[in-house]
Amino acid sequence: LADVARRAGGSVAAVSRVLSRPGMVSPATRNAVEQAVRATGYRVNHAARNLRKQRTGAVVALVPNLGNPFFAKIVSGLGQQLALGGYDLLVGDTMDEGGRHRALDRFLDPSRADGIVLMDGQVTARDLAALPGAPPVVMACEWIERSDLPRVVLDNAAGTGLAVRHLLGLGHTRIGWIGGPPDNVLHKARCDGIAAALGRLPPGYPGDFSLASGAAAAARWLAEPPGARPTGVIAFSDEMAAGFMGALARAGVSVPGAVSVIGFDDIEWVAHLPTPLTTIRQPKRDLGRMAARVLMARIAGQQVAAETVLNPELVVRASTCPPA
Repeated sequence: LADVARRAGGSVAAVSRVLSRPGMVSPATRNAVEQAVRATGYRVNHAARNLRKQRTGAVVALVPNLGNPFFAKIVSGLGQQLALGGYDLLVGDTMDEGGRHRALDRFLDPSRADGIVLMDGQVTARDLAALPGAPPVVMACEWIERSDLPRVVLDNAAGTGLAVRHLLGLGHTRIGWIGGPPDNVLHKARCDGIAAALGRLPPGYPGDFSLASGAAAAARWLAEPPGARPTGVIAFSDEMAAGFMGALARAGVSVPGAVSVIGFDDIEWVAHLPTPLTTIRQPKRDLGRMAARVLMARIAGQQVAAETVLNPELVVRASTCPPA
């Protein structure tokens, strides 16, 4: 700064104001400093600035499975909004190769990040409570039951309610579903939506949101007597819906001729399947942007809503039709 100030013919304080709050100085001073910056090749040392302000300038997003394409657009929206606030985005995977949770203390360290966006609802409130001095945390997509952390989520029950009403409108009366892990909050909320729309929760097939569990559900469907099989199936993720449809196709079963299928999430490639998938769309980029806004408000010490809820949308494609 001293080198730039000497070349610009001004003070170090004036140079600092031009670099941080240019609207507070005269055009002549601003022009002189900008010319001196270009001539000297001066760059702001962001690490030093953040150290002085006792901040890192970074936010960490913790995702339970970076290989899942569902999270890509959430992270994209998160990064775009954080950049507007001057934050860099770092991304970590909470799961190791064996499907076990990593130790979170290295992520929830205030020397690494000014805030955390946590997208893994399997992390427990006890895990977080054991880390005093952690930076502000906001939940996104998933949430921790009985936790007071602010969260930005989809109305998951409304999503499966839309799916049920679509199938009922087509004339389906035998409706089944493919769930997630039984203790997962998304699974519970989506079951609630089906139960509310039907007045009861019909039998479903177990799953874990993966392609393989969708294929396993298809094997169970095929093993049932034809007159007892659901004619409409709601999968709690697009990947399970795709696995279900792929296994049925290999068995020579028509979708939607023999069974209508609805997914959940609207990840990009399901519109390009051989039978494009009817699904429940989550506004993923909006969810990421909103999570970033809530987190930046918390970092700034502002009060935020305990819960911000976004609405789902039914996207009708070729995988549903009236029952045969």
